[in-house]
Amino acid sequence: MQNAELTLTQEWDKTFPQSELVDHSKVTFHNRYGITLAADLYKPKDAPADAKLAAIAVCGPFGAVKEQCAGLYAQTMAERGFITIAFDPSFTGESGGEPRYMASPDINTEDFLAAVDYLSCRDDVDPERIGIIGICGWGGMAINAAALDPRIRATVASTMYDMARINAKGYFDEADSPEARQAQRRTLADQRTRDYAAGTYDRAGGVVDPLPADAPFFVKDYYDYYKTPRGYHPRSLNSNDGWNVIGTQSFLNQPILAYADEIETAVMVLHGDAAHSCYMGKDAFAQLKGDNKELVLVPGAVHTDLYDGGGKNAIPWDGLQAFFERYLA
Repeated sequence: MQNAELTLTQEWDKTFPQSELVDHSKVTFHNRYGITLAADLYKPKDAPADAKLAAIAVCGPFGAVKEQCAGLYAQTMAERGFITIAFDPSFTGESGGEPRYMASPDINTEDFLAAVDYLSCRDDVDPERIGIIGICGWGGMAINAAALDPRIRATVASTMYDMARINAKGYFDEADSPEARQAQRRTLADQRTRDYAAGTYDRAGGVVDPLPADAPFFVKDYYDYYKTPRGYHPRSLNSNDGWNVIGTQSFLNQPILAYADEIETAVMVLHGDAAHSCYMGKDAFAQLKGDNKELVLVPGAVHTDLYDGGGKNAIPWDGLQAFFERYLA
């Protein structure tokens, strides 16, 4: 098992300023499908040279890159004493995987497990003290990873989406019918034929631009992050041409939270109570069992406020630190 040679950007190209309290480097690791993933590693500068620290792997949102809010989460948690990595999922960003711009409930859950593999084998990480943070669509993937891998001792799902639910039922479950799903299957099947005949994949488009005057609030919320200097990044699918049209097809038939009730390790579901997606966080939390599960609702916060604070200091960093210190002790 070897990592492929990736071309990684060496300059600081994040959507947030670099911290003077943290050492930053680029690393790669591979998943069990042989795909090499690219990550930014953040380590506290004041960590003793021989220390084995608790570690956290961060990914998301769905269609974002590690230079956006995953990196902000990782760097901030490193400032608070953890070794962290923010990684690009398979087929996106600086990570490997062909064809590009595909998503998979299996492979993307595996990406989290591969991050745990990598962290577990670092000399400066205590393999018994590893957690994960999944943001937006990777919040659902993080819960799925926690259900699959007991090495993950603590999980945070922040402003989470259940991508299987969204694909199968639509926003707010408004397309939850066999007829609607079958229509979507026919559309995607036709698209596959066209793609194969053309020898290329049509892209679905990222966040709509220009923004229609009658766009629903959650579309405006995404625009304010992905299409403005606040969060735009040239490698972000949401900021640019989006996933392949057929890129998320498999989520239609593959629910990812089926065994969330069997997670024995700690989980925090973190959401803004004004987020359009809050119903998914609440419903996911309702599946969890045990006294090591927490639902944290940030008053007045919308979905993207938990990407970068939204100018409201909406991310409860102290609470995240306390959660991981408690369960990665």
